[in-house]
Amino acid sequence: MTFLLAGIERRVLQRLAVLVPRTLRSNHLTVLGTLGAAGAGTAYALTTYDPAWLWVASLMLGVNWLGDSLDGTLARVRGTQRPKYGYYLDHVVDAFSTAVIGLGIGLSPYVNLGLALGLVVVYLALSINVYLESSVFGVFKISYGRIGPTEVRLVLVMLNTMLAVAALLQIKGPVAIRVVANWTLAILLTGMVVLFVGRFARNLYRLAKLEPQRFRWWEERP
Repeated sequence: MTFLLAGIERRVLQRLAVLVPRTLRSNHLTVLGTLGAAGAGTAYALTTYDPAWLWVASLMLGVNWLGDSLDGTLARVRGTQRPKYGYYLDHVVDAFSTAVIGLGIGLSPYVNLGLALGLVVVYLALSINVYLESSVFGVFKISYGRIGPTEVRLVLVMLNTMLAVAALLQIKGPVAIRVVANWTLAILLTGMVVLFVGRFARNLYRLAKLEPQRFRWWEERP
């Protein structure tokens, strides 16, 4: 893992795993993480009616982190690793969590729904590409940079806090929050698309070198 907080997060999760009651298993935590994601998405959507729901969204993001990150650590600490089953389940749950949180943010009054869904689609495409790179090329670096799910959750929590406090104190900046948020997401989405296209093109080039006969379609005759 190359994420900024990976080392700290690993130590915290290992200590928490020791404290988890024996009656709770990894699957229970996976369900908890899924419920946290659903709760966060719902809370974001409800900010249309009251910005105070941002506090609930932050709390649910914490629940999502706890369940989503602690399930695998608990299995390792107890020696009940679930390699294929857990790997498959984690990917499915991560995809669901990303989609439901992204949809909730898109339904909030701060972000355009189309931009939010675009980010979800491109994020999932990048995630699938990482999995395929590990399967096809044996590349096991499972990230594109220093920012991972935990870092994104923390950024969302900080933004939630700023927006909630601003709404409570009725603070309005020189530029509408929605304008700043949408432009920021548009720039981020453009960067992610460029990254995906670049990695996709590079992988096709690598495949062309590994299996050149597969790329000589123009030489085929009926």
